[in-house]
Amino acid sequence: MAVTKEIASDIDLVEYYFEHGFTDGLPVVPPTQEKIDQIVEILGGDPSYVETKVAPRWGELTREVLAINMVMAGCKPEYAPVVRAAILALTDQAFNLNGVQATTHVASPLLIVNGPIAKEIGMNGGVNAFGSGNRANGTIGRAIRLVMLNVGGGWPGDLDKSTLGHPGKYTYCVAENEAQSPFAPYHVEHGYKPEDSTVFVMAAEAPHSVTNHISNDPEGILDSMCSAMSTIASNSAVLGGHIAVVLGLEHAQTIAKHGWSRSDIRHYLFHNHGNRFIDLAYGHRYGKVYNRNLPKYFKREDDTLIPIIHSPDNIHLFVMGGEAGRFSALIPGWGHMSTPVHKPIEGLANSSAESDCATGTCAL
Repeated sequence: MAVTKEIASDIDLVEYYFEHGFTDGLPVVPPTQEKIDQIVEILGGDPSYVETKVAPRWGELTREVLAINMVMAGCKPEYAPVVRAAILALTDQAFNLNGVQATTHVASPLLIVNGPIAKEIGMNGGVNAFGSGNRANGTIGRAIRLVMLNVGGGWPGDLDKSTLGHPGKYTYCVAENEAQSPFAPYHVEHGYKPEDSTVFVMAAEAPHSVTNHISNDPEGILDSMCSAMSTIASNSAVLGGHIAVVLGLEHAQTIAKHGWSRSDIRHYLFHNHGNRFIDLAYGHRYGKVYNRNLPKYFKREDDTLIPIIHSPDNIHLFVMGGEAGRFSALIPGWGHMSTPVHKPIEGLANSSAESDCATGTCAL
């Protein structure tokens, strides 16, 4: 991307950016110097400072280039600390952005924000959290994608080889509904203080709806989630890795009313889901090549139950959504090839986390 270039005053800038391939397929906001400078100042000044390099092209992401992509996405300047933290999490070695960008799988980086900053900048973790209508959610996620395209070179058909993709490859950014959740927030569960703000990133499929309008106990609700988890169709079935479980408010409140904790939920899901080995092996109709990625410690017996993730700690639990509707969501990951990353958002007055993740990156 050319950082500075004189353009004739009669040029239609929206069409100019389309023609030069700087967009995600939607119109972008022309980045004026004033808007760029506002964001660079929040990031710490020095527009030439390189925050990170972005795979697979390994382009250098300077503060100026980050600001340009944020402006084009429609971000407000105050979103800058969140966008930077998310990009630094994505470019952490554990996340394997090179693989996520280039895979034929549908995976797209999912970003979930916790802590006071989510409310301060107006993020949505409530009604229609994964949908349209919220500027912060939409433009923060879009800025990340524009960086992945313009700096990382992850253009579809070029370095991005995803067979199908999914809508999250436009924007995939939400916040947890901390205000109405009956549980402590995700970042507090992982050792941060409530007043800290964090980003969580995971290579993820689109949300899969989990419906249960009948059960009035934790087991019934979570059995529906176990059913959604137990499929031979996801990468996780044979590649393990991580998943995100999003409990809707009604489901979360019902579960909490019975005294269950976050740990109880994750352990119940882990111990009560899975696929039979013989089903993963397709009845051995095609030989045993398909099973080469299963860990050696699983028995290869017909009725052995194989979990899609190999530890309760690989279930990342969030509470989101509006007050009405007994719906939750399962978000499968990409597999063991990418590890979710949880980072504090630096540059904030309250970024004083003292957890095991607080010194920088926590690969989960």
